This record gives sequence, C-alpha cells and structure tokens, in this order.
Amino acid sequence: MPDYRAYLTASRPTAGRRQLPRVLAALLFICASLLLALTPARAVDAVNVRPDAAAIDLTEAAERPRVEGDRVQVSTAPGPDGIIRRIEVRGREAGNNWAVFALANTGDEQIDRLIVVPHYRMVGSGLFWPDLGLSRVVTVTPSAGERPERQDSATADVFRVTLDPGSVVTYVLELRSDNLPQLYLWEPDAYKDKINSFTLYYGIVIGIAGLLALFLTILFVVKGSVMFPAAAALGWAVLVYIGIDFGFWGKVFDMSAGAERIWRAVGECVLAATLLVFLFAYLNLSRWHVRYAHITVAWLGGLAALIAVALYDPAVASGIARFSFAGVAFLGFAVVVLLSMQGFDRAVLLIPTWFLLCVWTVAAALTVGGFVTNDIVGPALLGGLVLIVMLIGFTVMQHAFAGSITHGIVSDVERRALALTGAGDMIWDWDVSSDKVYTSPETEQMLGLKRGALEGSAAGWLEVLHPLDRDRFRAALDGVIEQRRGRLVQDFRLRTPDGHYLWFALKARPVVGSDGEVVRLVGTLTDVTEFKTAEERLLHDAVHDNLTGLPNRQLFLDRFEAVLAFAKSDPAMRPTVIVIDLDRFKQVNDSVGMAVGDSILLTLARRLIRLLKPQDTLARLSGDQFALILLSERDPGRIIAFAENIRRAIRSPITFNDREIFLTASIGLCLADGQSAKSEEILKDAELAMYHSKRIGGDRIEVFKAAMRARKSDRLTVESELRRSIEREEIKILYQPIIRLEDRTIAGFEALARWDHPKLGRLSPAEFITIAEEIGLIVDLGNFMLDRTARQLSLWQRTTRSHETLFASVNVSSRQLLRQDLIQDLRTVLARSSVTRGTLKLELTESMVMENPEHAAQLLTRLRELGAGLALDDFGTGHSSLSYLQRFPFDTIKIDQSFVRMSSKGTRPVILRSIIALAHDLGMEAVAEGVETDSDAVELYQMGCEYAQGFAFGQPMTAEAATKLLASHGRMEVAR
Repeated sequence: MPDYRAYLTASRPTAGRRQLPRVLAALLFICASLLLALTPARAVDAVNVRPDAAAIDLTEAAERPRVEGDRVQVSTAPGPDGIIRRIEVRGREAGNNWAVFALANTGDEQIDRLIVVPHYRMVGSGLFWPDLGLSRVVTVTPSAGERPERQDSATADVFRVTLDPGSVVTYVLELRSDNLPQLYLWEPDAYKDKINSFTLYYGIVIGIAGLLALFLTILFVVKGSVMFPAAAALGWAVLVYIGIDFGFWGKVFDMSAGAERIWRAVGECVLAATLLVFLFAYLNLSRWHVRYAHITVAWLGGLAALIAVALYDPAVASGIARFSFAGVAFLGFAVVVLLSMQGFDRAVLLIPTWFLLCVWTVAAALTVGGFVTNDIVGPALLGGLVLIVMLIGFTVMQHAFAGSITHGIVSDVERRALALTGAGDMIWDWDVSSDKVYTSPETEQMLGLKRGALEGSAAGWLEVLHPLDRDRFRAALDGVIEQRRGRLVQDFRLRTPDGHYLWFALKARPVVGSDGEVVRLVGTLTDVTEFKTAEERLLHDAVHDNLTGLPNRQLFLDRFEAVLAFAKSDPAMRPTVIVIDLDRFKQVNDSVGMAVGDSILLTLARRLIRLLKPQDTLARLSGDQFALILLSERDPGRIIAFAENIRRAIRSPITFNDREIFLTASIGLCLADGQSAKSEEILKDAELAMYHSKRIGGDRIEVFKAAMRARKSDRLTVESELRRSIEREEIKILYQPIIRLEDRTIAGFEALARWDHPKLGRLSPAEFITIAEEIGLIVDLGNFMLDRTARQLSLWQRTTRSHETLFASVNVSSRQLLRQDLIQDLRTVLARSSVTRGTLKLELTESMVMENPEHAAQLLTRLRELGAGLALDDFGTGHSSLSYLQRFPFDTIKIDQSFVRMSSKGTRPVILRSIIALAHDLGMEAVAEGVETDSDAVELYQMGCEYAQGFAFGQPMTAEAATKLLASHGRMEVAR
C-alpha cells in the first residue's frame, strides 16, 4: 500500500497555504486507490501447459488491458487454492501498452518454456502503414516466482519461464507498441529445432540469391546491353531484401531495431524500383513510345523520394512501395500482353515469368493482409521471389547467347570478309602497277599517325620502318615480284611519333594478271607487339635470374667459355672464378620468411655489383649461391684482397624492421691456369673450395688446391653415409648450458647434434640437417635426439640434489611436427626415461607453428598433456599472430640473439624489454640466446629475463663435460 502519511502530516503554521495543494492531492490519490480496489475485475483464464506440447499459441489468450499512466493493476488467475489476487505493475518505459496471460502446470514435473514474441512478421503486417517490426516486449513480470530471464535473439523477444508442479502464474508483459502480432509458448528444444531448420532454409535461399546476383553481374560485364545491368540490379536488390527479412544483415552488421525498420522500407523501395527498371530496359519501351520513358522516369523519381521518406517514417514509405510493386507487376503484365499482341518477341518470352510474378504479388497481398496466417508462408514467398528472379535471369540469358548472324546463303567472298572482320586483322594492299599501298585506318590509329600517312609508295614505308628491318622488307617485296608466286610472311617494326616501335606481322599473297606479272600484293597486318615482348622476356629469363636479374648458371658458363677462349690467345689473361655461398641462410629464411629472404638476396647482389668493374661478371647459381668471373685483377694478392672485400661487404649488417641481420659467407677461389680445362670443371673446383671453407666453420676464403679433390664426396655418398650414421653412433649430442640469471646456477641444457664423419671430420647441423630432411631421415634423427637427451636428463635428475629441477630442450623439425606419430614417439620416450614432468622441452620456431596454426594448436596441447615442456624458439624473427600465440600452450619463449646483441650504435633493440614483458604477461618464462658477456647477463636480469644461454656461460659440450660442470658448479651438488 502507498504511504499516505507524507500527504497528511501537519505542516508548520507559517507554510499552511503552501501545504494545502499537497493535502488535496493526497486525498484525491487515496480516493482513486479505493475506487480501483473496489472495482470488480475479471480474473485471467489460465492456459494449461502440457509437457508434451511443443508450442502453444497465446496470442488470443492474452488480454490487453487499457490503462492511463505507467501503472497497471490486474487480477491473477485463480491459484490451486482458488484465490484470486490483485497485483500492480509499474512500467519501465513511458507507455501504456500491456498484455496479460496466465499459465498453469497441472502435472507433477517442473516445466521449462520459452515466451517468444517475434519482432517482425510478414503475415498480417498490413498494406497501409505496415508494421515493419521492432522489439515488442520491454519486460515480463510474473505474479509469483522469479522474473523470466531474457534470452539472446536478434529476431524475437525470448524469455525463459519455469513452472513448478501444480502452480498457476500470471504474467504481465510491458509492450512498446499496441501491436502484438504473435505470442507463442515454446518448448526450448522444439524452438531450437525450428530456428535451425529455418536457418538452413535461409542459408540455401540466400546462397542461391547471391549466386544468381553474381551470375547476372558477370553477364553484365560480358554483355554491355542495358537489360543486363538492370537484371543484375534486380538480383542484388532481391538479395539485400531477403537478407534483411531473414535477419542475415543483422548478424553481419550491428543493426538496431529502428535501423532495421528503415532498411526494410528502403529495401522494398529499391526492389520496386529495380523491377520497374528491368521491365523498361528489357522491353526497350522507349523504342515503342516516348510516353513510356516519361512515366518510368517519373515513377522512379517517386520511388527515390520514398527512400528519403523512409528515414523519417519507414511505415509510410513501405506502404507506398508495396502498392508501387503491385502496380509494376499488374500494369507491367498488361504492357507485356499488349506488346506480345503486336509481335514483340521479347514480350512473348516474358509472359510466363511476369504471370508468375503477378500470382506471387496476389499471394503476398493475402499474406500481409492477414488472410493467410501460416508461419511458413513468409519464407516461402521470399524463396518464390528468388525463383522468379532466376526465371528472369534465364530469359535474359537467351538474349545473351543468341546468335546475331542471319542464317542464309552467303558467297565465298562474304565469308572471307566476315572471317577477316572476326579475326580483327588489318588489311594491307599494294597496287604494284601504281605503286600505292593501302592499309586499314586502324594501323595509323595504333601508331598515332594521321589518316593517310601510310598510304603512298612502298618506298615511303621505309621511313617509318626500323632501320634494321628496312633491307629485309625491301628484299621480301622484290623477291615476290620476281618469282611471281609464293607467300610473303614478314615481321617488322613501325615507328610511332614519340620514337617507340610496334611490332607487326605481314602475311600477303601476290595477285598475278593475265600477262603473268604481279599486279597486286594483298594480305593482312597483325599487331604482334605483346607477343614479341613476351618472347624477348622469355629469352631474357631463360639466361637470367628472375629475382636479381643476374646471369644464371647457363649464361655464366657460356660467358666463361668465351673468356677461356680469349685466354688461350692472350697468356696475360688469367680469369679467376669465385664461388660465394651464404652460411646458414636456411635458418634466416625460416626466421624472417621467404619474402624477406628474397629482399636480403637482392640487397647482397647490389652490394656485390658495386664492387665489380665492367669486365667482371656476377651470376646467381642457385638459391643463396653466387659466382664471379674476375678479370679486372690478375695478381694473386690483389685477388685475395678483392675476395676479402666481398666477405666484408656480406658481413655488413642488413637493417630490417628496426633490427639488424648479420650474414657470413663461405668463399672459394679457383684460378684458371691457361690449360685446356673446361668451364664446368673450373667452376666445380671453385665450389669444392667453397665447400671446404664451409666445412671448417664458414666465413672463410679458401683457394682451391688439388688435394681437396681427395676429400670430395658426392651427394649420394653423403646420403648413404648419413643413413648409417645413427647405427654407427657417429651422431653425437652436445649440451650447451642454460643459466638461471638470478643466482647464476645451471638451470638446464640445450641438446645440439653433431656428425663425426669418419673422413670429413665433425660436421655442423647446417651441413647435414637439410639432407636429412630431403631423404626423410630427419624423423629418425629427431627421435634419436629425443631418446638420448631424455635418458641423459633422467640420469642427471636422479644423481643431483637441488631445489630446482634440471631441464633439457630439443629442437623439433617441421617434418616431425606434421606427423601424427610424434605423440606416440614422445609417449614412448617419456615412459622409458621417467623424467620430471615438463623438464623435457621441445623447441619449435614461429614459422614452423604458423604453417598450420590450427593443427599446431591441437598437437601442442596434446604434447603438453603428455608432460612435455614447450619452448618457442627464435621468438620475434617470424610472422606470428599474437591471437594465435595466446592459443599455443608454450611455457618458455627463447629470444633470438639478434634482439640481445648490441646494435652498431651501442644500444640494444628497444623491443627486447617488450618481448620479456610480453612473455611474462602470457605466463611464460624467457630465455635469452647469444649472451656473450657478463654485462649482457646483468642487463638482461635487470629487464626481468629469467634465463640466458651463450658463449659467456659455456660452449656446447659432451655429456661427461656437462656432468663435471654440474659437479663443479657452486649451487649444484652431485650425489655420490
């Protein structure tokens, strides 16, 4: 009950006159409340909700009380005890539209149901001032129990209600308008099935409409007639309209209820306008009577004005647009029939389609008028509209592919003329007797010459011919005249006024007179400039590198053969071949990507070109391998100095995205001795010297010696020896310490592979990992590394005592990551070694996991569940996405050494601190690679980095040396 004491409290005598209106207002309010309380009210009839009822229509069962103000008082339905109660509900929004209904659960089970009030229904929406939809229900207030919970839905107001066994609940709905098109009570699963079924149907219809609109647009691009863009516009208009009605655009764009009403009204206006435009364009009405054009323009102007009206009053615009659509349909059908009676073929073809459109319009009018109330009618009508547009598209297609050549008897001359016109060639005719040349105007137009500039004597053509083509042109004409037979096929270049040349192909035959002499030479001219340009480009690409533009291996050997031929006649000429191969360039490609790697190669090529003189030749032999023919230097000392300049030029850092990339190269030299050695042999000797330089560590210059041939090993031999290297225990595992920066204790090791070749010595991974990947041995090699590292780690963990557990990390190749057997292999290794969970870490690069992020995310999660640790190697050098990085279950980030090293200005990259902070924000630990000094370690610890790895703390060592290091380390005691 309202508190009336505030109105009856006595006021001070000095303010009596001011309080008198308030007292009177309080008395009036009390009287009104008593009258409302004494007024008899009919209780709401409760609707019995059966558990087996999928949906109940409550539209007719809901009462619509009329009240003034923002409060409503209703009598509840009689409860199980027969008592009728009276409740009062206050509105949340300024309105006086309400709906009341009651639900009863007579069973002994709790029932969950959904109250569904759709925003828009085509059924019963109306012709005049149609209801274009909006959110209907503000809130639902129950007479008992908790307030129903609103469910997320873009097309309806949905509230979940729960009915206890034997309960009767009255619900009061506050409405935004006085129109309540439909009120249903749905079983949740049944409503979900209905929505899913309609969603599938909507998707199919929208897909068909989209493909139809795209097809009509392509047809418009192919055919330029007016009817084709009109049909395409109609197709897109239908697509947009059904997308609005199906709620598709509301899912794509954040569209409010008010904006949806505007878009629906605008869509109906555009649909009527495009239908009118298509009818006018297809029937070509302006050809028959000019009044048709005037009527159409005025009609379209009115529809365009309706679009502006829709921004202020969508209902008015929609109602007029619906009548306009019906007018286009029925008046258009009358015009089609009229023109068909006059023998217009297009109108005859359009009769079936337009008749179906009229039938569809009648069905739509019955639906929006409320004469047909089935929920399926609305979607079915929109699907029928798409089918009608499809029939229109088929009708238009008949004209798109109809032939335009009259079928009849034509002479041979006419066929030749048609063929010449179809080929697009230009006519070339030389009247020999009068020495006058005629060519099609297109020739002079292409060259940018005035009309008639090429008409004259044959000698006049020599002025516009390329100087190198003039003699051939003159000789070809003279030869045909002298022989009086044959066929002239000639390619030549004609000059344009700006000095450029275009290529033309002349094909002509002589016409012999009665006296046996050639009287005419007639043929065609064809522009072959693009063909010649492509031919020249192919010839250039055949002997040049596509990336750098340098000569390739074939052109290099050809030039070297020529140099050797000159060297035989000139003993003073001693050419030198230099082969340059970049060290570890594959890792650079894996880190920064192929595109950046190509840019690096292009930069290095330009650096090397600047060192050369005109008589020298630089070529690119393969991916990261270059070769050089040096003729400008002959003294051995100066040749070595030149090679040193090349090495320094390559070592200069390359700046990329505020970071510096350092490269080195292995360089091999071979001096030609003037004997009859072949170019391929000298090049192979230089390559052998280069391989020797790479084998002993790279970043060196080696001069070929005959003794190097004794160590020469071909690829097949290396592959076969690599296959047996694991069995022979030639693959050794070295361990590089990883230090905890907080107390400088050993936290773990990174396992690195080395191949102790019986003849070539110890080989680094760069010399055999690529071969192992190519021959499929990388999987066996990776499993070998995992097994041996896990065994050694297990031994260290059992024999050491420390408050921190040692860990070991092993690199995983992309071939291993893509295999489904990796999980089983890891499970076997962990079961065999029994290492502490999370201490055997698998290192993967960014580029590796980003090749297939979805697969990688699933696989890494399963690896983490098995008990393996995961480290992201070379972080910051790839092109990963932070959104994907959050999905990958890495526990460690290894910062690439390029971010740790000092720049040329003596400062560290600014991004280093951000990478460490990012790792901590993602819940990961950071390991800095390439730490070379103690000051580096101090600065990294101040930045928050937990671990460091580099030559400052130890080079890769054997397991025995690592064990001794653990024993000698201050905070690690080895149990004996």
